[in-house]
Amino acid sequence: MATDMTGKPICLVCGADVAVTKEYNLRRTYETRHQDKYKDMNIQQKLQKVVELKRSLVSQQIMFVKAKIQSDAAVKASFIVVDEIAKSARPFTEGEFQKNCLLKFCDVVCPDERQAFLNVSLSRNTVVDHVCELSTNLQQQLTEQGIHVDSSLRVTEELLGLKSMHGTTTGKDLFELVCKCVNEMGLPWDKLVGLTTDVAPAMCGQKNGLVGRIWVKMLEVNGAGELTAYHCIIHQESFCGKALKMDHVMRTVTQAVNFIRAKGLNHRQFKSFLVEIGSEYGDVVYHTEVWWLSWGRVLNRCFELREDMSVHGKQRERQQSSGTKGFGVDGRFCVTLRAISMRSTCSFKGRIMWSLTCTLR
Repeated sequence: MATDMTGKPICLVCGADVAVTKEYNLRRTYETRHQDKYKDMNIQQKLQKVVELKRSLVSQQIMFVKAKIQSDAAVKASFIVVDEIAKSARPFTEGEFQKNCLLKFCDVVCPDERQAFLNVSLSRNTVVDHVCELSTNLQQQLTEQGIHVDSSLRVTEELLGLKSMHGTTTGKDLFELVCKCVNEMGLPWDKLVGLTTDVAPAMCGQKNGLVGRIWVKMLEVNGAGELTAYHCIIHQESFCGKALKMDHVMRTVTQAVNFIRAKGLNHRQFKSFLVEIGSEYGDVVYHTEVWWLSWGRVLNRCFELREDMSVHGKQRERQQSSGTKGFGVDGRFCVTLRAISMRSTCSFKGRIMWSLTCTLR
């Protein structure tokens, strides 16, 4: 009473493995273990018993396979949820909350599948363990696929490294940190073709800055030093705006905004005035030289409220607060230019380099 399973003979009665597939070994296993139990059966009864034992064995196999499939599905679902928790930077305790929500959902939609949802483990410790397992080869994946194109020609970029600086931030400090990061990731220096920095001297200095030091490094590595250094595209737009020499427009607008918002009484009266006349906007926007990205918002808001600001300024007997002096031809030109600039700036922010290149083209 034996059958073959995955190339190995197995006793149908006790499930024991038989070492060798030979008639002698099979007969010896049966005679030493089960002959006394089935000695009173004839041939037909024994054949019927073999059929029953095979059917029972198949049922056991199906049960175990089904249990394994359900267990694997629960583990896979747990990893999928944990991956979403990690990507969204949510706390690890979020898993328990999500599981409770799933159980409530299951009770209404599919109550018969409640046990399958219960099998998905999303406890805090489980989430921590899964995150650690998912991040084991994260560095290797980023190194190999930091920038790649898949079969659908979709370009993907990922952040490979992020370092914090403590103490001084000179060009030497920046260069040493960049070298450390490149060496840790095992990246070849001769593959470096572009470098993008901001306007800080420690970054863009041609001699002691990061750009100059990396140029020297490239010369040492491949002797060519073919490195293209880019300045931040968004910062370049700010410089282009300053080259137009429209400071008198922003100066007038800034004075008007400061007059309205510098004193609490003026500010409250102006806001109340806008409410009374049913203005689309409820206030003006502050602007500082550091937050140069706010120029467009300030100009556009003041341009939309220029008549209201003029009326309020006349009521307060302070003509310079009206802002109308800055909105002649130059003012209208600045508003249009800044609107275009802000649209392009917003299209740049948060996008990958391939998309930025396509936008510029």
